[in-house]
Amino acid sequence: MASVTEVKKGSVVKRNGELFVVTLSNHISPGKGTPFTRCKMKSITTGKVIEETMKDNEVVDIVEVQYSTMQYLYNDGSFYTFMDNASFEQVQLDADTVGEDAKYLKDGLEVVMCMYNDQPVALEVPRKISYVVKDAPPAVKGDTAGGNVQKEIIMENGLKALAPIFIKPGERVIINTDTGLYVERDNS
Repeated sequence: MASVTEVKKGSVVKRNGELFVVTLSNHISPGKGTPFTRCKMKSITTGKVIEETMKDNEVVDIVEVQYSTMQYLYNDGSFYTFMDNASFEQVQLDADTVGEDAKYLKDGLEVVMCMYNDQPVALEVPRKISYVVKDAPPAVKGDTAGGNVQKEIIMENGLKALAPIFIKPGERVIINTDTGLYVERDNS
């Protein structure tokens, strides 16, 4: 048994005899009252998604899972295929399991796969990912009049993000996967 504060995205918890993968965990500390955690969880067996609010003084049963580093290979339209970096075995996840993280996937990206009973149940993308800018509209003279002016850029995998107007096609930028926002240029 563990405290609710230990529940995070990718955790596998047992609720009412059923196993769930936490897809979203948001810890909230209101000014008045007891802190709580709002979770969105997906059933491993049925695929049903539920939302629960748990008070911090509750205990939850976090199930032990294995984590392995895998490399994203491709999407065939139905499944996302990943390769284990150690054993070279391939595993597939459906679009529902990958969820919102699908937009951040690019060829060769290393992710952390959460495995339960040798079955992939969730994945975790890196917090910051470097992309090559494929398309960025040119800056126009006078655009800087408002101060922090941004434009929409498109990355190599089709991901769109707002970035400063000085970013050009071919440059490398870092995107925060928690927020989907531009962080900085990648000069490495």
